[in-house]
Amino acid sequence: MSYPKVTIKPAKESSILRKHPWIFSGAIKHIERELTDGEVVEVVANKGRHLGYGHFQDGSIAVRLLAFGEETFDENIFFERLQSAFALRQQLGLVDSELTNMYRLVHGEGDGLPGLIIDHYGGNLVVQCHSIGMYKSITLIVTALEKLYGNKLQSILLKSGSTLPKAYTGYEGDKCLVGKAQELSECIENGNRFLVNISGGQKTGFFIDQRENRKLLAEFCKGKKVLNTFSYTGGFSIYALNAGATFVNSVDSSQAALDLTEKNVTAQNKTVGLHKNTAADVMDFIQDFEKDYDVIVLDPPAFAKNQHARHNAVQGYKRLNGHAIRQIKPGGIIFTFSCSQVIDPPLFAHTVISAAMNEGRRVRILQRLQQPADHPISAFHPEGEYLKGLILQVE
Repeated sequence: MSYPKVTIKPAKESSILRKHPWIFSGAIKHIERELTDGEVVEVVANKGRHLGYGHFQDGSIAVRLLAFGEETFDENIFFERLQSAFALRQQLGLVDSELTNMYRLVHGEGDGLPGLIIDHYGGNLVVQCHSIGMYKSITLIVTALEKLYGNKLQSILLKSGSTLPKAYTGYEGDKCLVGKAQELSECIENGNRFLVNISGGQKTGFFIDQRENRKLLAEFCKGKKVLNTFSYTGGFSIYALNAGATFVNSVDSSQAALDLTEKNVTAQNKTVGLHKNTAADVMDFIQDFEKDYDVIVLDPPAFAKNQHARHNAVQGYKRLNGHAIRQIKPGGIIFTFSCSQVIDPPLFAHTVISAAMNEGRRVRILQRLQQPADHPISAFHPEGEYLKGLILQVE
């Protein structure tokens, strides 16, 4: 099949030859004809050499490549890539696990499907399209998912209203494409029980990318008093309580999220320690809170979504960590994170270290943290590494 050609400027094809999946608008020399957002295009070098196929979209990232060089490109690519992603999650022990039924099935570029996110919640799949091309391919994606999961599939929810470009008028709204999604999905993660609002919650419903970091936090919580900031629906809080924390304070600005946190606390199969919900702006709350916490979790939303916001984000992370370092008990543990893609791990570590220097306390870095294996990073797309964290011990 023939596709319209997008010609790359001289000397701009090097990143494509390295299999980086993004082509920026500034690298394009010529477009064969007027294109519609989401169209499949053939990408060629300045002298006409074939480089790959991808989805076109007007904007800074003009083409997201799905196939490079001599790789085959046809409708089967969606099933093949989804089958590969499914096989990886099987290899990781996440498919059919008795202890965990929440995992990421597709992580965009890391699974060779740029612009596509799919999360699994106990037989319910939530699909987020971050590109118009992926949205226009949704029928092929759904067909592949039905084939992969068979009768174990309960529902497929398309939830892309917040991820597709605001100017795009072709989106028909969030809706269930297969089955009927429950308002609250009962899920389990490393043996911890959760109710997840997949239709109305943030992102796809839960922050699955913190699964292994929550498990690690539990090792520090027995007999401790824990402060969980930006707590959302209580992921870190539940792990702390089930690990034997004597008291956990969940702080978030969303009362709806805190209400679901309370339901998650009562959903546990055993008696847990005392739990408190605090509805507050964390940046205000953390300036002056009780100085008797043994463990503090700092897991804010992305402070910077582009390079222009990076400086302000660094200052925000510095203030946030400075307040926690200053007020935690001697010997206390801080789990601190950034999910801002434009804040790389060295910059984040430097920012936290700078905050520690300003507070004048001795701080040790016990461990560096990242996203789990079901959020894979393409070796050719380092931008896929977005979650970074540190475990600090403060004397």
